[in-house]
Amino acid sequence: MKVKAGLAMASSVMPISASCRSRFGIVSPAQRPIISSSPRLVRALARSFLIRTSSSFAPLSADRRIREFGQPKLSSSFLDKCNLATRSSSLRINRPSWRGQQGSLRLITCNLAVELPSAQSVDAYDAGQIQVLEGLDPVRKRPGMYIGSTGPKGLHHLVWEVLDNSIDEVQAGFATKIDVELHADGSVSVRDDGRGIPTGVHPTTGKSAVETVLTVLHAGGKFGGDSSGYSVSGGLHGVGISVVNALSENLQVTVWRNGLVYEQTYKRGKPVTELTSKPLPEREKSKSGTCVKFLPDTEVFTTGIEFDYSIIAGRLRELAFLNSEVTISLTQLTDKKEKVKSNEYHFAGGLSEYVLWLNQDKERLHEPISIRRERDGITVDVALQWCSDSYTDTILGYANSIRTADGGTHLDGMKAAVTRTLNTLGRKSKIIKEKDENLSGDHAREGLTCVVAVKVPNPEFEGQTKTRLGNLEVRRIVDQAVQELVTEYLECHPDVLETILAKAIQAFKAAMAAKKARELVRRKNVLKSAMLPGKLSDCSCTDPRNSEIFIVEGDSAGGSAKQGRDRRFQAILPLRGKILNIERKDDAVIYKNREIQDLIIALGLGVKGEEFNLDNVRYHKIIILTDADVDGAHIRTLLLTFLFRYQRQLFEAGCVYVGVPPLYKVERGKQAHYCFDEKELKAVMKTFPSNAAVNIQRFKGLGEMMPLQLWETTLDPTRRMLKQLTVEDAAEVNQRFTVLMGDKVEPRKELIRSSANRLSVENLDV
Repeated sequence: MKVKAGLAMASSVMPISASCRSRFGIVSPAQRPIISSSPRLVRALARSFLIRTSSSFAPLSADRRIREFGQPKLSSSFLDKCNLATRSSSLRINRPSWRGQQGSLRLITCNLAVELPSAQSVDAYDAGQIQVLEGLDPVRKRPGMYIGSTGPKGLHHLVWEVLDNSIDEVQAGFATKIDVELHADGSVSVRDDGRGIPTGVHPTTGKSAVETVLTVLHAGGKFGGDSSGYSVSGGLHGVGISVVNALSENLQVTVWRNGLVYEQTYKRGKPVTELTSKPLPEREKSKSGTCVKFLPDTEVFTTGIEFDYSIIAGRLRELAFLNSEVTISLTQLTDKKEKVKSNEYHFAGGLSEYVLWLNQDKERLHEPISIRRERDGITVDVALQWCSDSYTDTILGYANSIRTADGGTHLDGMKAAVTRTLNTLGRKSKIIKEKDENLSGDHAREGLTCVVAVKVPNPEFEGQTKTRLGNLEVRRIVDQAVQELVTEYLECHPDVLETILAKAIQAFKAAMAAKKARELVRRKNVLKSAMLPGKLSDCSCTDPRNSEIFIVEGDSAGGSAKQGRDRRFQAILPLRGKILNIERKDDAVIYKNREIQDLIIALGLGVKGEEFNLDNVRYHKIIILTDADVDGAHIRTLLLTFLFRYQRQLFEAGCVYVGVPPLYKVERGKQAHYCFDEKELKAVMKTFPSNAAVNIQRFKGLGEMMPLQLWETTLDPTRRMLKQLTVEDAAEVNQRFTVLMGDKVEPRKELIRSSANRLSVENLDV
């Protein structure tokens, strides 16, 4: 092959062994051979044409030729299903043609046209091609860098950014009331009674301070120091409100300050009006505060701008627990400004009340104990309580009212203090004998519910999303505060100490009893056979990023799924009925259960409590696929309980999905439509004449569907419907699983009663 700019022609002849000849068909020069996918042939061709293959084959069909991972696909049925790339990233293969030798077909020839970059195209890369994004352009260009995503999570993040500004006013002692309204047009308004954004001209920008914080990245009053507007704040980078402005179709800001009301309007980050002001009525001269109303931009949030009332309500309740001095209201309005629903949150008890709310459906061993400590400008609030009927801990951490989902030094300090204090008091009281080992942290914290909230003047968060606190000085202060709190309380309440230690020692013994089962899980981390008791039918792909597993209900559905799947990247694991409810069981029982063992081994979940490593998970898409009836819903809930309690990080990594099979098949003549809900069914029926002969089939079980039907509606990645499950509010989810799957019946009945208005009698499966 001649290598120079322009087009280069390459031709290669490869001998075909007798065992491979059946792969080819007789072709004329005007035809392409029909060649099926064979990894052996792919590797041989790859060596012949200086092409490398990846370790797995991309699931591509002939009518869906795409460029995956930037790798070119040779346009033949042989290579359409194989993931190929040139060894040189500067080469681009196009116009392949195939010719097979007539007769015995011992040789196959492939002619390729290879396009090489010219020297001119390389030289064309100059200073003029360097882009400089100014103002809020970087936000609109790469919104995910600032809000995480442009899906529902990123959409709600806009509300959190505005809300955090109001909470900062609360923490500074200048606000006591926050009102959040969800409007019918999709807009949201957040109003507080704080000091109001300053309105004077900023000396650096020459604009008003309002316009500066709304249009200039890294502008705000939260950078610390003597000139800062806040001693404690969740904002570090000064980008929150300006990001909301950039990603909003329109934004209106209203400021009440110094006896005046100021207003300004923006469109996609650009001011469309000047900052105007007018005097307040005499009776409102003392009024102060800020109101920000914004409508998210559908050009950015292409999947929709519908806010979830329950998600916002959960965050507001959380903030009200963390800031006992504030009252927060949430209202959903119609287009006529009428209330659809509303809630108001105020918790004078603070974190102690938060812990009581988390444990409302558990057997509590004692009343919540709490402490507030301030040292070196850092404020620490801790509340904790042990429960006798819980086998896991519930620990929530906050820094400047920001939820630290990945923990940090404040939680490290708390955990160390609890473990050390219980061991010290246990040996002092002779409950833990001299010959006995110390309790580990996991055993000491079994059944513990704890909330740790710190206020730090200069917090060190990891990234803009602030999921982990890094200040080393915080650990020492929290450690000392918790040790003092727990020691003082338990020394005064020896009966509580004895109960907690008895529970911890029992947990230690249960762990020892489960050790053999755990070792079994470790030994089987690599499956040697697809014929497991769980009847796993594995896929041929070994890359977990490109692999997915369907956990299906029963052998009947499993049989259809196995026949209908694409075995290259789809695995099937049928279950034998309902799995164990691990909400009510300790580790020893969990590890001895065969169905649970099959799930742990098949998914590659490792051992509960050990550090989570996504690379060890065998499939990065775990899809729960159950029947559309009460039993199916129950099995789905049991599986979600298992995944949440056993390896919660799967949800945080975005690995858990629920498959949505169709409910109806509508046939009219040779036409067939699959409908996923009643609304879609009615829409399809409206397209037919009123006197049309229509056959409607209601699917209740996956086993009722033929393999081809299951593939077309539920398994095919191009046509199926999946719901990805993530955890927005860990406290809410934890409490909901306790109610649904715990021992107490009354809270479950109350939940059913309160949720009854969401159901339609026609949809009940009776």
